Amino acid sequence: MVQNATTSANSFLVCGLGNLGQYCVSVLKEFGVKVNAIELANIQNWKIPDLPDLVDKLIVGDCRQLKILEQGEIRQCRAILIVTSDERVNIAAAFAARSLNPDIRLVIRSAQDNLNELLSQNLGNFVAFEATQLPAKSFALAALSSETRGFFTLENRLLRVVRVPIDISHRWHHRQLDEINSANRRVLTHTRAGKPLPKRFYQWEPDTKVLPGDTIAYIEATENLVARSARPVTSIRQLCSALVTGMTWQNLRSKLTQFWEESSQTSRVAFVSGIFIVNLFLCGTLLYKSQYPNITWQDALNVALVLSIGGYDNLFGQLQLSFPIPWWLHLFSISLTVAGTVFVGILYAIMTERLLAARFQFTKRRPPVPKADHVVLIGLGRVGQRVAQLLQELRQPLVGVHNTDLEPGVLSQMPLISGNIRNALNRVNITTAKSVIVVTDDEVANLEIGLRTHAVNPTANLTIRTFDPRFSENVARLLPYARVLGVYAVAAEAFAAAAFGENVLNLFSLNKQTTLVTEYQIEANDTLNGRLLAEIAYGYGVVPIYHAKAGHQIAKFMPSDDTKLVVGDRLVVLATIAGLQRVERGNITAGQWFVQIERANSSEAVFEGAAVISRVAGCDMYMARTLMNQLPATLQYPLYKHQAHRLANELSKSQVSARIVRSAASP
Repeated sequence: MVQNATTSANSFLVCGLGNLGQYCVSVLKEFGVKVNAIELANIQNWKIPDLPDLVDKLIVGDCRQLKILEQGEIRQCRAILIVTSDERVNIAAAFAARSLNPDIRLVIRSAQDNLNELLSQNLGNFVAFEATQLPAKSFALAALSSETRGFFTLENRLLRVVRVPIDISHRWHHRQLDEINSANRRVLTHTRAGKPLPKRFYQWEPDTKVLPGDTIAYIEATENLVARSARPVTSIRQLCSALVTGMTWQNLRSKLTQFWEESSQTSRVAFVSGIFIVNLFLCGTLLYKSQYPNITWQDALNVALVLSIGGYDNLFGQLQLSFPIPWWLHLFSISLTVAGTVFVGILYAIMTERLLAARFQFTKRRPPVPKADHVVLIGLGRVGQRVAQLLQELRQPLVGVHNTDLEPGVLSQMPLISGNIRNALNRVNITTAKSVIVVTDDEVANLEIGLRTHAVNPTANLTIRTFDPRFSENVARLLPYARVLGVYAVAAEAFAAAAFGENVLNLFSLNKQTTLVTEYQIEANDTLNGRLLAEIAYGYGVVPIYHAKAGHQIAKFMPSDDTKLVVGDRLVVLATIAGLQRVERGNITAGQWFVQIERANSSEAVFEGAAVISRVAGCDMYMARTLMNQLPATLQYPLYKHQAHRLANELSKSQVSARIVRSAASP
């Protein structure tokens, strides 16, 4: 729901002025609203130096107490952000706030997903985030060294944001930018080589040709981020063919090498012993068959098998042998029995070890450290563990470094080096890693580790976690080759956006600024109600990526600009914090372009042209028909440049000649 700021409450209350709370106050003040704050004790060291001047009213006390909340003017507030570091305090304060103001929006910091869902059902107008998990995708994406800048799921479909450099061999080379848009793709930004990064969407000309050296950012709806694996074999014949094709010496050698490097010492001994005893068994079969031609192959195999499992006394237990045997074959039989006994003992040892491990839940051995082209994740707290989970979902080779061991069931499939982090760097193949992510809870240690890793591997992508804003700026200047991400700075934008009533589904970083995936449910007094998506997109500077009509099951990804929103519709957009501000205030930019229609090639073109004008421009059908009957004429209906360009193209398809012109009054 988006309400006009002039008709709704314009005050907000922030409870807890730790790292996250201070950032929330700073972001909220960018909207030009009144912000009161509650903190348990006086703050001596502000993370944001000028924050005391930003807070309109600061109350010292416990935010769970009703009288303290009333001092914070909670009854006049539009939303309350409860972001202390104690989840119990946050939940208790949420109940207290709801008792004083039944309509206030509750935005709390909590990682209890199940409890949050129950609270949402019982409290209403409620949303909860975990600040440390919100930026996890930003850290994971920074390590991928790929074109992907963000990804998220929406209605069981995966959407990804991509920023791709264009070279002469690229399929988009020398195409117009508006031709790149499709039913599943939208261009977000376009940057010429050597030009600064655009700060807003649609700062590109629709008819611009794509040249080598350009960079294009776009969003597309796709099924899978990771490429699909080969199709499964569907028949026995195909299975046999695949097995025969794969049974080459190179493949076999590769598999054996991989097994030897990744297996444990016990497995290696068992493997070598198995090969040795099988060879002795086959030799024994051949020797007995060649020495006694009258016996069958089955008898020869039986003799060798009995000797292999320690059955020497079954054949030679008597003092006087019942059949003649050469001394060398007798000696071989003894050797085969001894080797078989040793091998059986090894098997018993392995089985005993496995049984004990299952019985007592011994710690499972983790995979070995990757050799090259992997991600080194340093620091496995809450943020680090979430980043590791995302990288594993993306099937990235990964090794974690932490100062203590993790619980046996935590990230069990990830290689882990524990102990002193500085010493551990020598054991993670840091020189061949493609990316290094440093996310410990000590930002000074993160800086030191970042400097060490860059000195050893200057080509690796380096991402550093920070907290203090001034420290972040200094580190970014000191390490221009690194990506410096402040956890709470990124998360605070999502908390602040949610406080205005928007449902923030996800967020990612594009062109060095945070972009939020935001959902709107259209209501009667919204600043979005009754508008075309073209007006919302170009007037507010957001990118509509999903639209569902009220009462309809079928929704549309990358919806058409011609769609008009009505009450009950659901809309998901990409927006920067500035874009959300414009939507919140209803501060829409007016169109400055007109379409001059010169001629229509036929009477059918006149009829179709009027329908196109009414649909694309959103004007009255009578106006469109009157215009088409008075050609040449100019559509006196201001449009946005992308909208006007599209209208001219659509008219040309209907055999109507038109061109776009800019308003004389515009700068």
